[in-house]
Amino acid sequence: MDRQLSLECVRVTEAAALASAQWVGRGRSDEADDAATRMMRSMFASVPIQGTVVIGEGEMDEAPMLAIGESVGSGEGSEADVAVDPVEGTELVAKGLNGALSVIAIADRGQLLHAPDMYMRKLACGPRLRGHLHLDDPLEWTVRKTATVLGRDVSELTVSILDRERHAAEIAALRRAGVRLKLLEAGDVAGALATAFSESGVDLYVGSGGAPEGVLAAAALRCMGGEMQARLMPAGEDEWNRCLAMGVHPPDRLLHTEDLCGRGDVIFAATGITPGDVLQGVRNTSGNYAETHSLVLRSKTGTLRFVRTLHAMDPCSLQPDAVIPEVASASADRRSDVI
Repeated sequence: MDRQLSLECVRVTEAAALASAQWVGRGRSDEADDAATRMMRSMFASVPIQGTVVIGEGEMDEAPMLAIGESVGSGEGSEADVAVDPVEGTELVAKGLNGALSVIAIADRGQLLHAPDMYMRKLACGPRLRGHLHLDDPLEWTVRKTATVLGRDVSELTVSILDRERHAAEIAALRRAGVRLKLLEAGDVAGALATAFSESGVDLYVGSGGAPEGVLAAAALRCMGGEMQARLMPAGEDEWNRCLAMGVHPPDRLLHTEDLCGRGDVIFAATGITPGDVLQGVRNTSGNYAETHSLVLRSKTGTLRFVRTLHAMDPCSLQPDAVIPEVASASADRRSDVI
């Protein structure tokens, strides 16, 4: 894939984040998601790829835009798999809470797992822990291994997990182990992504969450040298057969990072909608400008870029393309081996 696609992807997530940000704290999650989805779809029209959505807002008969199987891009350039989550954390946006993102991943055709919309058990970690942990180990063993590899006491570790009733046993086990817990209201991708950033303070992400979000998180972690292990959790025969139809054989096998997002080139981009561990949210500034904070990663080079952009906004309508990069756009490169 052309390296210029990295910044094209950022333009897409910036636009979606700006559209969704208009709904922060308004209690209307559907409207926030719809605004971001419409803007993301519109922006994809200028991205030079022959893309097919493999992870999107739903099946073609369920979702009018960015549906699984939909063609996106300008129709020129390389063939690519596309995974999107216009608003990762719609309830976070609706409630005005931290951690909402707009996210996309693009990979060479055939690389991204066509993940069915069901639960998936997950274990995510940063580069220092890659290859040392196993999803099927008891959590007490996992945190002890983590402490040993990182050279720290178990009590100094922080583990992130969604705050859900289904995680009662895992939360109790982690409490017994003595780690600090970061209980997430929502934000599967953001929770896993944080493990690759030492400044986030999060060492592990565990628990079950959406399978599509697992693929997006795996794409980000692969770019940064981290790791995602996962196992689909089909509920009943219908979901089991759905996994088989989507090419996951057997449906309950252990999936590693490369099973989720392949070994070819992958580009991941995310823009903060509300502030989080890694990215700041959309912020209105003086003079009808809005500031966005984004992250773009590429597996082929291991490059990590933070991009801050000021967008000139029409006071009466959203104009996400009105960017003034000469004055306002700044980016900083970091390599995954220093994270």
